[in-house]
Amino acid sequence: MVSLVCTLQDHADDVNSCAFSASHFSTCSGDKTLRLYSTTTSSSFSFSSSTSSSSTSSSSSSSSSSSSSSFSSSSSSSSSSQPGRFSELPCSPLTGHGYGVHCCRFSPCGRFLASCSTDATTVVWAVWAGGEVEAVLHHPGRSAVRVCAFSPDSVHLVSGASDGTLALWDVPAKRLIRTRVVNDAMLVACCFSPCGRLLASGSTAGDLRLWDPQLIPVDAQKNAHDLGLTCPCAWRPADSLLKIWTVLETSDGGWRMCLLHTLRGQTAPVLCCSYSSDGQLLASGSVDKTIVIYDANNAVLLYTLKQHERYVTACAFSPTAAVMATGSMDKTVKIWRFEDGHSCPGRTTAGRSRLLVADWSEEDVGAWLVEEGLEALADTFRANNIDGAELLRVTKDTLVELCVESVGLRGKVLRKLEELKGASVCSGVPDEYLCPITRELMKEPVIAADGYSYERAAIESWTSRNRSSPMTNLPLRTTLLTPNHTLKMAIGRWTTSH
Repeated sequence: MVSLVCTLQDHADDVNSCAFSASHFSTCSGDKTLRLYSTTTSSSFSFSSSTSSSSTSSSSSSSSSSSSSSFSSSSSSSSSSQPGRFSELPCSPLTGHGYGVHCCRFSPCGRFLASCSTDATTVVWAVWAGGEVEAVLHHPGRSAVRVCAFSPDSVHLVSGASDGTLALWDVPAKRLIRTRVVNDAMLVACCFSPCGRLLASGSTAGDLRLWDPQLIPVDAQKNAHDLGLTCPCAWRPADSLLKIWTVLETSDGGWRMCLLHTLRGQTAPVLCCSYSSDGQLLASGSVDKTIVIYDANNAVLLYTLKQHERYVTACAFSPTAAVMATGSMDKTVKIWRFEDGHSCPGRTTAGRSRLLVADWSEEDVGAWLVEEGLEALADTFRANNIDGAELLRVTKDTLVELCVESVGLRGKVLRKLEELKGASVCSGVPDEYLCPITRELMKEPVIAADGYSYERAAIESWTSRNRSSPMTNLPLRTTLLTPNHTLKMAIGRWTTSH
C-alpha cells in the first residue's frame, strides 16, 4: 500500500527537481528558488502544512527480472520543527540563481547541495554552514545548465548543459578540470555509478554514453530512445518507455551497456525516474500525470498513482525512511509513505544502493548508524569523514579516539560492525568470492605471497601496517601482488547471474 501523506504547495512555478540526503530534503523550481528542509530520520514522518490526504494506489502487473541503478528528483515544502516533521531551515528559500533552477543534488557526504540553472551556473551550497554559497561555477560557453551530479566521494561535480557540453569540476578547489562536447543535443542526464568508476550521460538526441571519472568515453548507445531523453537527473526517456540497463565490465577492461528490460507502464513521455536506495523499487513520472512504481528486481508494475493534476517532473526516495516525494508542473510536491514492506529505503544493509560496505559514502554510514540505533554517533562519524572503507577499519581504539566514552556504546558499535561484516556471508555470496579482510565481494582480487586472494585495496592497506599474513599470521616474504584474473572473471559471471 502507498499512502499520500501530504501535498506541499510552496513553489510559485513548476517543480523541476528534488533530492533527499540522510538528514535534509531540497526542492527547486522555475520560480528561481530552492527550498531546504531538515528531515527526521524516523520512518513515521508527519507533516503540518498544505493539504494532507491518505489514499492507496492501484496496482497491476507485468513480469521479468532486472537489476541496475538510476537516480532521482523532486520537491517539498515547509512545516514546524517538531519531531517527526520536515522543518524548513531559516536560510530557505535559497535565492542565488537569476533564472529557473533545473536540478538539485546533495553530495554523498551530505555537506553540500548543488543546483544548476538557465543562468549558466551551478551553485554549490554549504548545507553544514546554514546554506551559505560555497561556490558559483560558471559553465563554459555560458549555456543553460540542465543537470548536475556529485561523485560518490563528493570531490568532483559534473554539470551538463543545453549546448551538449559536460564540465567536470574539482569541488574543494572550486575549479574546472575539463570539458567534453557530446553532440549538438541538449544534455539532460548525468549520474555517477555508486562505485564511482563510471559516469553516465544522456541527451535529447536519445544517446546514452558512459565515461570514466576523467570524462574519457568508454561506451555509447546511439538512439537508446527513439524520441530522445527528457531527464534532468536520470535516464528518462521521451518515448513513454522506461528502460533498465546493466553495465558489464569486459574481459579487456572496458565497459558496455546491455538492455535488460523495457517497461511500458505509462502512456506518454516519461519525465523522471528514481530508484529507492535499497534498489528494490523504481518509480517514474510522466506527461500522463501518473507515477508508476515497479519492482525493480522483477520488472513488475506494482502501483500507479494519479493524484497530480499536471505533468509529473520529479520523484525521489528518502534514503532513511519508507517515504517518496514527487513533484509536478502543478507546482506541488506530494509526499508518499510505503506501508506494505515494499519499500524500506536504507533499512537493509544489503540494499544501500547495492553498494559494498567499502564503497559506502559518509552519508551511507550515517544512515546505517541511524538504522542500528546509533544515531548519537552519526554527527561524530560524519565530522571525522568516516566512509564505508574507514568504517570497516573501526576498532575499540578508534572509538576511544572518537571520544565514545560509554563502554556499552562502544561494545554495541563493535557488535553491529561484526554483524555488518558477516552480512555478505549470509546473503549467499560464495565464500571464496569474499575478501578475507573486509568480508566483502571482491572487485580487484589479487594473490598475496601467502597464496590467498584478497581485495587489492584491503591487502595493500594491511601490508602498509603489517608484514604478516592476515590468514596465517606468518611473515610475508614479499608484498608483491599478482592479479587473480580467473577469480575476477568468476566473480563477474556470478554477479551478472545474480
